[in-house]
Amino acid sequence: MSTDCIFCKIANKEIPAHIVYEDDDFIAFLDIHPRAPGHVQVIPKKHYRWVWDLPNTGKGGIGDYFAVAQKIARAQQKAFGTDWILSRIVGDEVPHAHIWVFPNPEVDGDKDDFEENKKKIIAALVQ
Repeated sequence: MSTDCIFCKIANKEIPAHIVYEDDDFIAFLDIHPRAPGHVQVIPKKHYRWVWDLPNTGKGGIGDYFAVAQKIARAQQKAFGTDWILSRIVGDEVPHAHIWVFPNPEVDGDKDDFEENKKKIIAALVQ
């Protein structure tokens, strides 16, 4: 963990976030500056600077990471009634590996209604 990394603090529950998914290795939460309703950040709990720094194989590796991003994208498709899900991997905003996953900006809903968007995604994950 990096002591000043905001995403590490979210992963360690030191600061609040609208968490929509969590397992032993990854956590997904709503972005505080959403591009669309249900905009999610998917991060590894362990601190890696770049997505490409995750190990290639094994538990918590890059394959598992992209499986979580896919799970979130599929839930967003159901939750927001769209096939068009966008993703972005740049990594310049926060120095912790992260994948943006979000519905197209034309979906119905208020992008700033975090509680409602969280509920929609979580409900779609359990379907």
